[in-house]
Amino acid sequence: MSTATSNFSPADLQEMTNLRRDLHAHPELAFEEVRTAGIVAERLRALGIDARSGVGRTGVLATVTGARPGKTVLLRADMDALPIQEANDTPYRSQNPGKMHACGHDCHTSVLLGVAKQLARPAAIPHGAVKLCFQPAEETGGGALAMIADGVLEDPRPEAAFGLHVWQDLDLGKVGITPGPFMAAVDEFAVTVTGKGAHAAMPHFGVDPVVCLAHTVAALQSIASREVSPFKEVVVSVTQLRAGTAFNIIPESAWMNGTVRVFDEGVWAELPGRFERIVRGVAQALGCRVEIDYRRHNRPTVNDPAMAALARSVAIEVVGEKNVRDDVRTMGGEDFSAFLHEVPGCFIAIGSRNEARGLVHEHHHPRFDVDEACLGIGAEILLRTARKFLEAR
Repeated sequence: MSTATSNFSPADLQEMTNLRRDLHAHPELAFEEVRTAGIVAERLRALGIDARSGVGRTGVLATVTGARPGKTVLLRADMDALPIQEANDTPYRSQNPGKMHACGHDCHTSVLLGVAKQLARPAAIPHGAVKLCFQPAEETGGGALAMIADGVLEDPRPEAAFGLHVWQDLDLGKVGITPGPFMAAVDEFAVTVTGKGAHAAMPHFGVDPVVCLAHTVAALQSIASREVSPFKEVVVSVTQLRAGTAFNIIPESAWMNGTVRVFDEGVWAELPGRFERIVRGVAQALGCRVEIDYRRHNRPTVNDPAMAALARSVAIEVVGEKNVRDDVRTMGGEDFSAFLHEVPGCFIAIGSRNEARGLVHEHHHPRFDVDEACLGIGAEILLRTARKFLEAR
């Protein structure tokens, strides 16, 4: 990206980098983003932008209004960190033990504040309004819904919503804008199977919940292999199994935990019923009782095709057509999906990987870090996308 055509000066880019490093050194977990939200609100007010704190518990909301009436667009950045002990040795490494910005939300917050600085300048928005949404609790889910419940999508209601995520699967300078399903729904399940304990040498005197659980794990794979079209991707992963206290005792109960991921909204709607039918059917066949706790964290993140086309046209201006991809998808989840369910919009992947500098570790890794040049690219795309949406008639 040429600095000659950028809206951001070298000083602006350095300011974003400095803020990102400060936030990285002081990570806060979901709904604990007090310091982060305080910095956000303070900086917005210093720009002359009225900021409302405590939205969705620890979120911040601000609106920049143009000189004339027009459309409204929402821009969102998440603020929370992860419960991970950082393994990097950098001057800005986490100072909070067991907490780390291992997913790049420090970058997103810095980018949106950089965009806010540009929007606050005179005549930056000829008409319409931009809502700046600094969201808590994306990692655990619930932050987006909490902000929506607090009225983020009202007074005025945005006609579009855009967000971005630094992306370690893309090299610096690459951008991913995928129309349609982009990130998967995230469901979590926990199942407790109860049978009857017995001596391991005399299993006929008991009802073995371990055998039942083993059959259940295998049977659940039929959701993907036999119940859903192979053209509609589904992942069912059992990630934890617990049972027993000794090698020679059949336990009374066994427990498992895991996740289901899917892109298709229709399949997603049917998953809890399919899951329960299989789990209860296996348990009944093997004489066990079962308790199911099935939770929905995020729905699928689906980019509106028209909004994706608009964002793509902007990304081409910034990084060139050969560097913009439309096939980036992941079974990871994102609660920006809650905004996209309410209003059309697009979630953008900003390449942040730099193999030459060793910045290759994936999201949620204790050595995660990004090439900070991605901040300027992300800010430029987000700013231009908002303006282009407001200018479109």
